[in-house]
Amino acid sequence: VRTAMALTLDRQAYIDILSEGKFNKGGAMMPPSEGRWGLPPEELAKLPGFGSDVKGNRAKAVKIMEGLGFTKDKPLKVKVSTRNIAIYRNPAVILIDQLKLINIDATLDVVETSQWHAKVARKDYQVGLNLTGVGVDDPDVNLFENYWCTSQRNYTKYCNKDLEKLMVKQSTIADYEARRKIVWEIDKKLQLDGARPLIFHRRGATCHQAHVKGFVAPQNSSYNAWRQFEHMWVDK
Repeated sequence: VRTAMALTLDRQAYIDILSEGKFNKGGAMMPPSEGRWGLPPEELAKLPGFGSDVKGNRAKAVKIMEGLGFTKDKPLKVKVSTRNIAIYRNPAVILIDQLKLINIDATLDVVETSQWHAKVARKDYQVGLNLTGVGVDDPDVNLFENYWCTSQRNYTKYCNKDLEKLMVKQSTIADYEARRKIVWEIDKKLQLDGARPLIFHRRGATCHQAHVKGFVAPQNSSYNAWRQFEHMWVDK
């Protein structure tokens, strides 16, 4: 079922609807060119649900679901839980629409913010649509936090001991290219396993007045540039 759900995702539809084409497709790591560790587009396109043949992918997904006994007349009924704010609800509505195309009859379960994160941490959901923020574009920050077997933020309870060994291995390598190849291997495996299917990577814009001097907008994070305020000034 997890594979079928990954195959039905039309990521470009999300991107076109929610961002007028500005968001990016990517795996576990931030996609290039801003991301230093993300899978190249040609490699990403080979993974389930990332290629351009959405119709073909969905045909495979329907075959999987029918093999499990779920047909158009007898669909699998699930709830899609998400946080009750627009940036969560809107993609969840699109997800529900795309699931219906592969014999999954999903309904929206909106959860208030005060309850959402505790609910996800308890794994108290059937299908969940969540947003994940990563503090800095580095494999250690992302992989150990979100995919390590015992991590509190491993919300899907994905556990692969062989992949954990690769996580540790890449963390010990100083050579960037050698390390990146292992990270790509990890990312591919995560997508093939449907560990936590990434739908899109958001892009943000920053505005500032011309008289604010010394500000340099970060290109690959919204979290790690705050100390530059120590060196900014107002020329007014």
